[in-house]
Amino acid sequence: MADTQEIDKAIGAHGMWKTRLKMAIDTGKVDAPVETIRTDNQCAFGKWLYGTTLTATDKASPDYKNVKTLHAEFHKAAASVAELVLAGKKAEAEKLMSFTGVFTLASTNLTAAMMEWKKKSK
Repeated sequence: MADTQEIDKAIGAHGMWKTRLKMAIDTGKVDAPVETIRTDNQCAFGKWLYGTTLTATDKASPDYKNVKTLHAEFHKAAASVAELVLAGKKAEAEKLMSFTGVFTLASTNLTAAMMEWKKKSK
Protein backbone atom coordinates (compact mmCIF):
# COMPACT_ATOMS: atom_id res chain seq x y z
CA MET A 1 0.00 0.00 0.00
CA ALA A 2 1.34 3.42 -0.95
CA ASP A 3 2.64 5.66 1.84
CA THR A 4 0.14 8.49 2.18
CA GLN A 5 2.79 10.71 3.85
CA GLU A 6 4.99 10.41 0.74
CA ILE A 7 2.02 11.39 -1.41
CA ASP A 8 1.24 14.37 0.84
CA LYS A 9 4.87 15.54 0.67
CA ALA A 10 4.82 15.17 -3.11
CA ILE A 11 1.65 17.21 -3.46
CA GLY A 12 3.25 20.02 -1.47
CA ALA A 13 6.61 19.83 -3.22
CA HIS A 14 5.10 19.80 -6.68
CA GLY A 15 2.83 22.67 -5.71
CA MET A 16 5.96 24.69 -4.94
CA TRP A 17 7.07 24.33 -8.55
CA LYS A 18 4.44 26.87 -9.54
CA THR A 19 6.10 29.42 -7.24
CA ARG A 20 9.59 28.48 -8.42
CA LEU A 21 8.66 28.79 -12.08
CA LYS A 22 6.84 32.09 -11.59
CA MET A 23 9.95 33.41 -9.88
CA ALA A 24 12.05 32.13 -12.78
CA ILE A 25 9.81 33.97 -15.23
CA ASP A 26 10.13 37.16 -13.17
CA THR A 27 13.92 36.94 -12.80
CA GLY A 28 14.87 35.21 -16.04
CA LYS A 29 16.84 32.68 -14.00
CA VAL A 30 16.13 29.02 -13.34
CA ASP A 31 17.33 27.42 -10.10
CA ALA A 32 18.02 23.94 -11.54
CA PRO A 33 19.36 22.57 -14.84
CA VAL A 34 16.57 22.01 -17.37
CA GLU A 35 17.51 18.35 -17.82
CA THR A 36 17.25 17.78 -14.06
CA ILE A 37 13.81 19.41 -14.06
CA ARG A 38 12.74 17.26 -17.03
CA THR A 39 13.81 14.01 -15.36
CA ASP A 40 11.02 12.55 -13.27
CA ASN A 41 13.19 10.40 -11.00
CA GLN A 42 15.41 13.14 -9.54
CA CYS A 43 12.95 14.77 -7.12
CA ALA A 44 12.21 13.10 -3.78
CA PHE A 45 8.85 11.82 -4.99
CA GLY A 46 10.35 10.44 -8.20
CA LYS A 47 13.03 8.62 -6.21
CA TRP A 48 10.29 7.12 -4.05
CA LEU A 49 8.15 6.23 -7.09
CA TYR A 50 11.01 4.46 -8.82
CA GLY A 51 12.59 3.14 -5.62
CA THR A 52 12.28 -0.09 -3.71
CA THR A 53 9.84 1.04 -1.00
CA LEU A 54 6.76 0.32 -3.06
CA THR A 55 5.82 -3.31 -3.58
CA ALA A 56 5.38 -5.00 -6.94
CA THR A 57 1.64 -4.97 -6.24
CA ASP A 58 1.75 -1.18 -5.65
CA LYS A 59 3.67 -0.69 -8.90
CA ALA A 60 1.19 -2.85 -10.82
CA SER A 61 -1.80 -0.77 -9.67
CA PRO A 62 -3.62 1.54 -12.07
CA ASP A 63 -3.16 4.43 -9.62
CA TYR A 64 0.63 3.99 -9.55
CA LYS A 65 0.81 3.77 -13.34
CA ASN A 66 -1.37 6.85 -13.76
CA VAL A 67 0.61 8.90 -11.22
CA LYS A 68 3.91 7.80 -12.76
CA THR A 69 2.77 8.89 -16.23
CA LEU A 70 1.34 12.20 -15.00
CA HIS A 71 4.45 12.84 -12.89
CA ALA A 72 6.62 12.49 -16.02
CA GLU A 73 4.30 14.85 -17.92
CA PHE A 74 4.51 17.35 -15.05
CA HIS A 75 8.31 17.37 -15.19
CA LYS A 76 8.29 17.76 -18.99
CA ALA A 77 5.93 20.73 -18.69
CA ALA A 78 8.05 22.33 -15.94
CA ALA A 79 11.16 21.86 -18.10
CA SER A 80 9.39 23.50 -21.04
CA VAL A 81 8.67 26.56 -18.90
CA ALA A 82 12.31 26.63 -17.76
CA GLU A 83 13.57 26.37 -21.35
CA LEU A 84 11.40 29.30 -22.40
CA VAL A 85 12.62 31.34 -19.43
CA LEU A 86 16.25 30.70 -20.36
CA ALA A 87 15.51 31.57 -23.99
CA GLY A 88 14.08 34.92 -22.87
CA LYS A 89 10.59 33.98 -24.02
CA LYS A 90 8.72 35.31 -21.02
CA ALA A 91 5.30 35.58 -22.68
CA GLU A 92 5.46 32.00 -23.94
CA ALA A 93 6.53 30.77 -20.48
CA GLU A 94 3.64 32.68 -18.89
CA LYS A 95 1.26 31.07 -21.37
CA LEU A 96 2.33 27.59 -20.20
CA MET A 97 1.68 28.74 -16.61
CA SER A 98 -1.73 30.26 -17.40
CA PHE A 99 -4.99 28.76 -16.18
CA THR A 100 -5.31 26.62 -19.32
CA GLY A 101 -1.58 26.24 -19.92
CA VAL A 102 0.29 22.96 -20.27
CA PHE A 103 2.06 23.29 -16.92
CA THR A 104 -1.11 24.15 -15.02
CA LEU A 105 -3.02 21.27 -16.57
CA ALA A 106 -0.18 18.83 -15.86
CA SER A 107 0.01 20.04 -12.27
CA THR A 108 -3.75 19.82 -11.74
CA ASN A 109 -3.95 16.34 -13.26
CA LEU A 110 -1.01 15.07 -11.21
CA THR A 111 -2.39 16.46 -7.96
CA ALA A 112 -5.83 14.96 -8.61
CA ALA A 113 -4.29 11.56 -9.38
CA MET A 114 -2.12 11.67 -6.26
CA MET A 115 -5.14 12.59 -4.12
CA GLU A 116 -7.10 9.69 -5.59
CA TRP A 117 -4.21 7.27 -4.98
CA LYS A 118 -3.89 8.54 -1.41
CA LYS A 119 -7.61 8.05 -0.80
CA LYS A 120 -7.40 4.45 -2.00
CA SER A 121 -4.28 3.81 0.08
CA LYS A 122 -5.89 4.54 3.45
